[in-house]
Amino acid sequence: MYQLVIILKAINEIALLSLLAQGLLFLFAGAKRDSNAIYFIFKTLTSPVMKFARLITPRFVLDQHIGFVALFILLAAEALLIAAKIYLYIEASGAR
Repeated sequence: MYQLVIILKAINEIALLSLLAQGLLFLFAGAKRDSNAIYFIFKTLTSPVMKFARLITPRFVLDQHIGFVALFILLAAEALLIAAKIYLYIEASGAR
């Protein structure tokens, strides 16, 4: 179970860092970001999270705000995975 949490945490961290890097390129590249190959890679890596965020948000939430929802989802998942990792480590060490 501990290994599963570590693997999920690593996948979540990759998605989180990709989303942050995509946001930075969005700011720096401007209108030419769609022709940027690195931006395309980050967009591809974060597309499942963005689609999930669009799926769970109501329709009145604008598409330009979906990135913030995706960021919140990834940060919340990271906090939960950190808590699970700590719990499993303490349980396995028998420190109770």
